[in-house]
Amino acid sequence: MNTDTVYLNGKFLPQDQAFVPVMDRGFVFGDGVYEVIPAYGGRLFRLDEHLRRLDDSLAGIRLNNPMSHTKWAKILKRVVNENGAGEQSVYLQLTRGHAPREHGFPQNTPPTVFISSNPLTPVAEAQLKNGIAAISLEDIRWKHCHIKAISLLPNILLRQQAIDAGAQEAILIRDGQVTEGAASNLFIVNDGLIKTPAKGPFLLPGITRDLILELAATNNIKYQESSFGLNELQQADEIWLSSSTKEILPVTKLDGKTVGRGQPGPAWQQIHQLYQNYKRALIAGDVE
Repeated sequence: MNTDTVYLNGKFLPQDQAFVPVMDRGFVFGDGVYEVIPAYGGRLFRLDEHLRRLDDSLAGIRLNNPMSHTKWAKILKRVVNENGAGEQSVYLQLTRGHAPREHGFPQNTPPTVFISSNPLTPVAEAQLKNGIAAISLEDIRWKHCHIKAISLLPNILLRQQAIDAGAQEAILIRDGQVTEGAASNLFIVNDGLIKTPAKGPFLLPGITRDLILELAATNNIKYQESSFGLNELQQADEIWLSSSTKEILPVTKLDGKTVGRGQPGPAWQQIHQLYQNYKRALIAGDVE
């Protein structure tokens, strides 16, 4: 029996007592948005940035935000504390609420608000030491990937195709340009220059992605936000994937071929260390 504490529509309760109506639009349409926020030492990682992205996602689906950032912060921190603080992965979801099944927006229907938390599983040491494998696939998703929508079936199918091929992630190509991973942002390194696709409707504006660029700028590491194609990806000295829960993963095999020297490269080593330093500062309360 799962007794973790969750938040559902104004109440804190055990997870196994939390239920939503079957006609909730998140269930029948995937009509909603979400955020995943890691907590280290009980402190929520880049909370302001996550809440601003939530604002943008809600605006993108024309759903009013039911709470201020201050109220969100209070609820999220309580969920973390109720579940023992420490290292957690906090999941926040809003849907357009429950209403008769009609495609048009229902009127005067309050949103469904759900928050849960699970232990944050550390990245396997073997993946940090040896890197992971990825494959390149056509980006079959919709044209509003900057919205963190709960309707993730295309992402699921792409990730499973990667798993079936013995890889951990799919790197997506749209109209000849690399976009991101099925559940991650993407970086390449060539001749010491870090490059990542620029923000736009075809990729999620990742919180970890932005921190990587901040760390690079602060430490005078060259980087560039610009588009590139499959050939440049295949020729890269280094490839990385980033996400809130996986942090920064080096890719050492792409489409069955070795990336660079077949091991995590020096640029990844440097950024990875800076990222760990940032996490330690967060736990110590030196950064928000």
